[in-house]
Amino acid sequence: MEKISFEEFKKVDLRVGKVLKAEKVKGSDKLLVFEVDVGEEKRRLVAGLAEYYQPEYFIGKTIVVVVNLEPKKIRGIESQGMVLAAVDEKGKPYLLTVDGEVKPGAKIF
Repeated sequence: MEKISFEEFKKVDLRVGKVLKAEKVKGSDKLLVFEVDVGEEKRRLVAGLAEYYQPEYFIGKTIVVVVNLEPKKIRGIESQGMVLAAVDEKGKPYLLTVDGEVKPGAKIF
């Protein structure tokens, strides 16, 4: 495993997000598109979680989002960050959520 310095790690902007909407990406069995409140704005994020979860599962969840990634077009949809998840030994993803009543946009450090 490659190690990074603390200074490099500080460049990653992790924020609390609240999932407002989630739906399947048309024409894809794997992708979901989310609308997430990250504090001062709402972001659209695309994630490969549709094989394991129905979109409704995510509505209202408080999650961890990387907000300073360069936007990327996935199936014609601009993803404006990344939803974080852990993956078990069988490859199933588990959404990283936040405990308690933390407001969207709170910085994670």
